[in-house]
Amino acid sequence: MSFFRRRPFPEDIDTDDEVNDAVDPELRLRTVRTAASTIAESIRTEQRVEKRKSMRKKRSRFFRRGTEKRRSDVVDTTTGSSPRAAPIPGARRNVYVNSALPLDEVDKNGEPIVRYVRNKVRTTSKIHHCYFHPKNLYEQFRRVANLYFLALVVVQVFPVFGAPAPQTSALPLIFILTVTAIKDGIEDYRRAILDEEVNNSAVTRLGNWRNVNQPNDPRPWYEKLLGINPPGKVTRGVRRLREREAGEGMQIILSKGGEDRASVSTLPVNDSSSEVGFYGAGRKLEDIQSVDSHSYPPQEPKPHTVPSWAGGSGSLSAYQQSIRGRSSTGVVDYNKRVTGLARWERTLWKKLEVGDIVLLRENDQVPADIVVLSTSDPDNMCYLETKNLDGETNLKPRRSVKATSSITSEEDIERACFVLDSEPPHANLYMYHGVLRYKDSSTGEQKQESVTINELLLRGCTLRNTAWVIGLVVFTGADSKIMLNGGDTPSKRSKIEKETNFNVIVNFVILILMCLVSGIISGYLDSKANTSAREFEQGADASSSDVVNGVITFVSSLIAFQNIVPISLYISIEIVKTIQAYFISQDIDMYYKPFDAACTPKTWNISDDLGQIEYIFSDKTGTLTQNVMEFQKCSVNGVAYGEGITEAQRGAAKRQGLADALDPEEQDHQLHMWKQRMLDKMAQTFKNRYAQPDRLTLISPKLADDLADRSSPQRQHLIEFFRALAICHSVLSERPDPNRQPYHLEYKAESPDEAALVAAARDVGFPFVYRAKDAIEIEVMGQPERYTPLQMLEFNSTRKRMSVIVRNPQGQIVLYCKGADSVIYQRLAADHDPELKAATSRDMEAFANGGLRTLCIAYRYLTEQEYVEWVRKYEAATSAIDDREEEIEKANDLVEHSLQILGATALEDKLQEGVPEAIETLHKAGIKLWILTGDKVQTAIEIGFSCNLLKNDMEIMILSADSHEATRLQIEGGLNKIASVLGPPSVNGKQRGFVPGAQAAFAVVIDGDTLRHALNPDLKDLFLTLSTQCETVVCCRVSPAQKAMVVKLVKEGRNAMTLSIGDGANDVAMIQEANIGCGLLGHEGSQAAMSADYAFGQFRFLTKLLLVHGRWSYQRIADMHANFFYKNVIWTFAMFWFMFFNSFDATYLYQYTFILLYNLVFTSLPVIALGAFDQDINAKAALAFPQLYIRGIRGLEYTRLKFWLYMLDGLYQSAVVFFIPYLVWTLDIAVSWDGRTIESLADFGTTVSVAAIIAANTYVGLNTHYWTVITWVIVIGSSVVMILWIAIYSAFQSIDFVDEVVILFGEVTFWASVLISVVIALGPRFLVKFITTSYMPLDKDIVREMWVLGDLKDRLGIPHRRDRKKGKLEQTPIFHQPHCRSESEISHLEEDYSAPPVPRTPISDGSPRPTVPLMVGESPGPEKPEEGAYDLTGSPTSDAGAHTSTSPSLRRLSYYSVSGIPPPSPIPESNRYHAYTRDSARTTAYQTDPPMSAVSPTSISHALASPTHSAPVSATLQVPGARSPRAASPAEQYEMRVRTPSEQWTGYPQQEPLHTPMPTEDSYATAYDGLDNGQLTPSPHHQQEESWRSSTYSYSGPHAI
Repeated sequence: MSFFRRRPFPEDIDTDDEVNDAVDPELRLRTVRTAASTIAESIRTEQRVEKRKSMRKKRSRFFRRGTEKRRSDVVDTTTGSSPRAAPIPGARRNVYVNSALPLDEVDKNGEPIVRYVRNKVRTTSKIHHCYFHPKNLYEQFRRVANLYFLALVVVQVFPVFGAPAPQTSALPLIFILTVTAIKDGIEDYRRAILDEEVNNSAVTRLGNWRNVNQPNDPRPWYEKLLGINPPGKVTRGVRRLREREAGEGMQIILSKGGEDRASVSTLPVNDSSSEVGFYGAGRKLEDIQSVDSHSYPPQEPKPHTVPSWAGGSGSLSAYQQSIRGRSSTGVVDYNKRVTGLARWERTLWKKLEVGDIVLLRENDQVPADIVVLSTSDPDNMCYLETKNLDGETNLKPRRSVKATSSITSEEDIERACFVLDSEPPHANLYMYHGVLRYKDSSTGEQKQESVTINELLLRGCTLRNTAWVIGLVVFTGADSKIMLNGGDTPSKRSKIEKETNFNVIVNFVILILMCLVSGIISGYLDSKANTSAREFEQGADASSSDVVNGVITFVSSLIAFQNIVPISLYISIEIVKTIQAYFISQDIDMYYKPFDAACTPKTWNISDDLGQIEYIFSDKTGTLTQNVMEFQKCSVNGVAYGEGITEAQRGAAKRQGLADALDPEEQDHQLHMWKQRMLDKMAQTFKNRYAQPDRLTLISPKLADDLADRSSPQRQHLIEFFRALAICHSVLSERPDPNRQPYHLEYKAESPDEAALVAAARDVGFPFVYRAKDAIEIEVMGQPERYTPLQMLEFNSTRKRMSVIVRNPQGQIVLYCKGADSVIYQRLAADHDPELKAATSRDMEAFANGGLRTLCIAYRYLTEQEYVEWVRKYEAATSAIDDREEEIEKANDLVEHSLQILGATALEDKLQEGVPEAIETLHKAGIKLWILTGDKVQTAIEIGFSCNLLKNDMEIMILSADSHEATRLQIEGGLNKIASVLGPPSVNGKQRGFVPGAQAAFAVVIDGDTLRHALNPDLKDLFLTLSTQCETVVCCRVSPAQKAMVVKLVKEGRNAMTLSIGDGANDVAMIQEANIGCGLLGHEGSQAAMSADYAFGQFRFLTKLLLVHGRWSYQRIADMHANFFYKNVIWTFAMFWFMFFNSFDATYLYQYTFILLYNLVFTSLPVIALGAFDQDINAKAALAFPQLYIRGIRGLEYTRLKFWLYMLDGLYQSAVVFFIPYLVWTLDIAVSWDGRTIESLADFGTTVSVAAIIAANTYVGLNTHYWTVITWVIVIGSSVVMILWIAIYSAFQSIDFVDEVVILFGEVTFWASVLISVVIALGPRFLVKFITTSYMPLDKDIVREMWVLGDLKDRLGIPHRRDRKKGKLEQTPIFHQPHCRSESEISHLEEDYSAPPVPRTPISDGSPRPTVPLMVGESPGPEKPEEGAYDLTGSPTSDAGAHTSTSPSLRRLSYYSVSGIPPPSPIPESNRYHAYTRDSARTTAYQTDPPMSAVSPTSISHALASPTHSAPVSATLQVPGARSPRAASPAEQYEMRVRTPSEQWTGYPQQEPLHTPMPTEDSYATAYDGLDNGQLTPSPHHQQEESWRSSTYSYSGPHAI
């Protein structure tokens, strides 16, 4: 017993050295740096984990050995060889097919007791329409201010409190609630439309068949009461679907493929191909039509064809005659009589129920969680793309249940009878357990078969490479795994909005204090006897009780001072955020043309959170990458091939300051040259009928040279290498159009990696042509070869390799193997060439460090005896009952050894455009980026290095453990490692946001199993501390629920602002969990975009969204909040100061209309303009200095200190605007021009209100950074409107506002009081702003000063406004656009605006560089060149309108200056120029020329330069663009005259032409150089190159415009 006490738990065996070798003796986690070492370490770590699992399993089996027999009678026979999983909460469900429900599962009416949820889902809309209003009101009254205003509305109903207009007091609140509800309703309605698109997707279901799992009348009680949607009625949505598809004549052909795969085709019913099926082979069944009257119209069957769409059972007559002789197999009983009425029918996703039978076709999305009953594949396999679910790009093989694999028609389903005992719904994507129970019709024996995740298709996945699948719906709607991983759409509130509640509470406390003071003092003054109030205010008190009067005064003051809590704040914020959302949606920089999609804000009220993001959580596949693989490089026999440059190499060069050496344009041009050379060489060497040159990505002229050199030994190594690529795979080949393109092959693979490898071999001359059961056909440099497949050992994440065993044409048995280098190198022959091993290893390390995915290719020959013995062992392993996987792996090891290296491949997972630059910019802004992906560890690491998220100077820690204690040990080791370098961790809000390069950088890579332990309550704090000290974290193999848990951990554990971005349904959970959710619009569906707060097309748009729009929004909302509270304080406290002079009886200082209009008209627009239009710095400056964003991360723009400072400023200004007029009135009573004194309450109150309103509006103007016309109009106009209101209201009869415009406006005392009050009130603010900006500037102040006064615009290439004004004359169309002239006119050229000649050097595309601007000293224009517009040199022009192509019959082209056409200069002798040939088919691509109109013979006149003013050479005339081709005519001859240069050219040095022609015909824009002053004939050098000078010409004179 002591032995068992010593080791009671087999899980505690993680104490040996091998387990802990990831941690050094000082308990610090080991780290790696380069990409190659990181990938190798991850593979070793996974191998250690698998070894520990194997050891634990063996030891646990030892401990259980004595008890297995005693428990054998209670062992669950459904578990098979899999270990018993943890119990899942909930009741198991039984799904019956053609089987009566047991009595304990039906009610007294015979209906099923268990009711399942509908398949209709609500994934994006927040609130169901049925309870939208109650929930929306709840959301709005979460704002404390709204509750306060509701209480005030109730109080003002009672007249005792003296509310002037209780009828209208509720209008502002009602208006705010209504507008907000409308905005929320529009938002949610748009989301609901997206939900409906999913719910109304089409699916094929078996109709006219009884699903016993559903009640006969499944309608809810209210539909039964109203008598709507009776059972069997075709709803409007289904009817529309069927009517839409009726005209297409769809038919369904199911055939179980023999050698070829079969399909469910959607073809016209009269298509001849219906006779042979889609693939032409296999057992053909029938065409089915729904018997519903609204479905596809019946067609007359054609003779000798399968009857199509005939009603009743006649369509199956041919098939029924043949089935009588078939023996019953599995669940199908062919002796059972059926009606034959069941038909496939089209319906909607939301109509599916548990127990329905559905038919899926290739490329269909799976509408619910479905158990596969049968497939078109003869091996009962199907392939599933789960990218939307878990982010993995590899296709997942799934198989049908063996007992149901014979089902191929509706009648087979009617003859089947079985029960599926399924586990309850749960969120684990990788686990399912069910049992299919049936009765064997031949023996009567009860049988059962286990159903696992390998037989389950999950909702949201896509069926690939499989013609059709018949399945049984098990989980629908909210019970499906993808929905359980998602959760409800949350109602998000911004961080500032939450903080606003605190500010509102503070103001409310201040209000209560003000009212308490007023009530107490008023009650005290009322209690005093023998005062004048007893004589002059009789009956003014509501009660004789002083206490009651004090309470009434308290409530009256509450009404009078209510504006201190701004009721218009929320509606103003809603307006501002709506405007901000509009600006975001209209940003052309975030428009993605391929999808015709702009950035779409779906949640408008959180735009300010975009300016405070600290952590970004990104998916990998489809978000950072395009999911496109390119074969870039390879190594064969130790020789590396491939000239491409990866994004990781560009990033490394940029960090090293070598960015200029890797100019993308020059590289693209050079690669094109090399590619053309390579293709030409291969075309001369052999014929490749299957080549697709446009898809060739392995560019290496050396490879073509070695293949062409028959004497080189390298040639044979290359042939063997690419032959292995053409054979060692599981790819299927197809000819999409065999008649028109018989040699065009498309490859369908389980992973894009395999497809890229096979496609690269095809394009290099080794195409894989065809695969059958007994043959693999390829071509080797034009010669066909046929191999016999013997065995395939498939790839999986544990093996990390795949092998195929084939018999070659010579009869030899060859094993080809490809896999990870560490796995292959372990299995190399002992006598392998060490130099080849070292050379290949060096190449693969270089490839991996360049961000490429590497695979090692090897082979070995097998003898016949060795193969026969191995096959025997392998078949025994595949038939093993216990430890089947381990036995198969042992058998694989018996043959996968003694390998010889052929070479290595390197694939690039193409990133989206601009991803590395976007990540670098976000890092500079202090934002940390984490990758959360369902893909493999090595793949994620490769992408991390490709996008420069992981760098070679980082210390990368790999966490991989299979137990709780091992995870704790590794996390603590990682913390010790970081502490040894950076010191102990510190959490300080003011230090949020990291600075790249400021300290040693760490990164963590963790897999899903380890993350599961790390997220346990006792470890998650440790993991959070470790991960938040790292620059980046990569989480691999994580489920959607785990993604959301990681986001929640960081969001709540660090109180950090988070953003999640993804493109698939697997990202919905983390998108909804984060503060901001962004969805990318993709080709594979838009589930993420539908659930997101912001949807756009590319990851790179995130930089503009955050650094520009987010930063602006945060700055604007922060300033708007502070200014809003300020302007209400100055208004309210001015009234409070008046209370000291009216016995605190809550008398209004202002006329009541001013109180109503203050927040509505007089002061609302300036603050709204500040929040909508203000910009502290320009957008380009914000992108140029991303470090400015860090103030948002640290929350420095909206702090409680700022709130209190603005409140105190308002308090001070309220005293100024009240007491200065008060002192003026106290010193002397002013007399108006008409003799009336200015002494009434209306006079005084109006003066105070005017001063307060002008001060508030001017204060907002002082805080505005960016003054536009709108700002000027609104800030000044609001005060003017207030002045006009005084004049207008004075014209109406009023008790308390009589002729105020006459009394006040004509007296200087009024204007002087207002002016002095405003100046004294705003003076301190102005001085503080000046001092802080001048002597204590923030970074943004410095950048703004650089923008306004410095050279920042020049550095960013932005023209100054003054330069744009100066250049208006030169930018007129007369200078840049051709002009219409009559055909009789002769073109002349006058040179008044010229530029000095500049050297012209060729650029990457072979065309000369653009000339300098036309005016001396003029800066280049910033205009973006339009596509297709070219200047004379062939480069894109900067003037969009400079080249317009029209027919010569419509206009004639000429060139002249603005000063008029001068007299012609002396005409020199005629000159011979090029004849322009006309070819409409010529283009501007490589080795082609642009189309030009025929201008031959062309008469060109040249002005001779004077001896004193020598004209500079190589000055180029601008030639119009292409015109429509037609025959040359004399009318198209042009004569061009050039004036003598102006005086500005006197003494300008003459320089020789520096034009260097390209060695190829790539350049089509040239100029005559090398001409003497008086010699106009081309030099022999130019005559030889006449073929590549076909579009422009030059003259020896100054530049013409």
